Order: sequence, then C-alpha cells, then structure tokens
Amino acid sequence: MTEKAKAHLGLVGTNLFFASNYSAIKYFIGHHFAGPFGLNLIRIGISLILFWILFLFSSEKTYLKRGEIIQVILCAVAAIALNQMLFIKGLALTFSIHAALLTLMTPILITILASRILKEKLTREKIIGLFLGVSGAILLVALREPGHPGENIPLGDLLVILSALAYTMYFILVKSLMNKYAAIKVMRLVFTFGFFMILPLSYKEFSEITWQLFGFKDWLLLFLITIPGTFLAYIFNAYGIQKLSASIAGAYIYSQPVFAIIIAMIFLKEQLSALKIVAALLIFSGVFLSNRKVKNS
Repeated sequence: MTEKAKAHLGLVGTNLFFASNYSAIKYFIGHHFAGPFGLNLIRIGISLILFWILFLFSSEKTYLKRGEIIQVILCAVAAIALNQMLFIKGLALTFSIHAALLTLMTPILITILASRILKEKLTREKIIGLFLGVSGAILLVALREPGHPGENIPLGDLLVILSALAYTMYFILVKSLMNKYAAIKVMRLVFTFGFFMILPLSYKEFSEITWQLFGFKDWLLLFLITIPGTFLAYIFNAYGIQKLSASIAGAYIYSQPVFAIIIAMIFLKEQLSALKIVAALLIFSGVFLSNRKVKNS
C-alpha cells in the first residue's frame, strides 16, 4: 500500500472517530456525567499521556528551532484552546445536527486560505467538488430529525462556527511543521502546550465529575471518546495532513455526516432513505473531485 493510500485511510478513520463523538459527547453532557470543559480536559489529558508514552519508546532526536516553538504554540492555541473548547461548548448548547452542518465550513475555509497561503490551486474542478460535497452534506443533515435543544441554540451555533475557523487556522499553521517533523512529535508538543492552556478553564468542571455514577456503558463511551475519538483521530489526521494537501485533508470532513448516519442505523435503528443515499453520493463525489485535482496538479 502506498503512503498516499495510507494517508487517505487515515483521514477516513479520523472522520469516523469524530462522527461517533457527536452522540457520545452529547450523551455524557446530557446525562450530567461531565460538563463540556471537564470532559475536554479528560480527552486532551489522556491523549497527552499517550503521546508522551510514544515519545519514550521512540528514537526521536530532532529539535525545534526558536521560531518553530512559537508556531507550535500558535497551533496549540488554534487546535486545542480555541477549536476544542469552542466546539465542545457549542455542541453542548445547540443541536448535534447544527454542529455537524456548521463544521462543514472548515473545508471551504481551508480551500480558500490554502489557495492564498499554501499556494494550492483553486480551480473549477475543485470548486465543483466542494459544491457537490456541501450540497450533499446539507441534504443529509436536513433529513435528520433534530435532537433535544441545548440551552442556547444561537450561541452554540456561533461557537461551532468560531471553532471551524480556529481549526482552519490550525490546518494552515501546522502544514510546514508536518512537512519537516514526524506527525507524532508535532502532536505531542501541540497537546502539551494546549493542555496547560485549557487547564485553568476546565479544572472546576473536571473536579465535579460524578465518577461514582458511571456504569460499564459510560466507561466504554468515555474510552471511545478519548482513545479513538481524540488520540487516534489526531494521529491519523496529522498523518493525512503530512502526506496530502491541506485542502484534501479538509475535504474528508464531508464524510462525517455519512458515518453518523451509519452509526445511527446500527445503534438507533434509523432507516436509510433514497434521499440519504443521494446525499452520500454527492458527498463522496465532492471528495473524489477534490482529490483527483490535487493528484493531477
């Protein structure tokens, strides 16, 4: 299997894990097992420990330059302090369907900024691919029944939009680091700085978590949120950014609603309608066109 093929599989895995997080996180917050910031501290903290364990068993010898340390800190601000905190708080306040739709702003912003900053070509074929993907995603999420409303829908929507903007900036900032250093090295440093950034805002909610109320299902969901949904998702995503273009990595976010539908069919017994199939075809057509253009450039 080629390196690019592995990168594509990694991005598929990333979005599958992220898609499962929507319902798992809503379950935890909705059942008051943890507040959004407290749950986020668990996700980032456990991932950070695992990154450092990997480091201890690695033969890593390279060191960052002074200017690159500042770049890593900016990546931590964008990916952890802003994106993660804004998204999980926004998800707690709004419908999950709103969060899934608004997150689709990310590949659009990435493509626009990548064409400016990373000099990636914004061509007619890529624009068509983005249009198809967004159209399919909008159709897909519009067909789903909304869940229970959060406490403040407009504020939640705004926070999710801001988190998408922060994640876009992370994609752009981290690209040059991924080209020079191992992905795990970069993520270890990003998570280290990011953890201490969010600790003051998250510790109170973390200290209030009702651990004694956790059952087997709750521990299992917490495992899925922290290990596949955070640690592995970030590793796979970092690998995809390193081996492919920023716009391709961002385009894979279109697959999240598709995976969310599959998960709902298995665990919630939802039906797959003809319109949902059409939406899925539009989404994957958009991803294909975006990928093919970059490969031929």
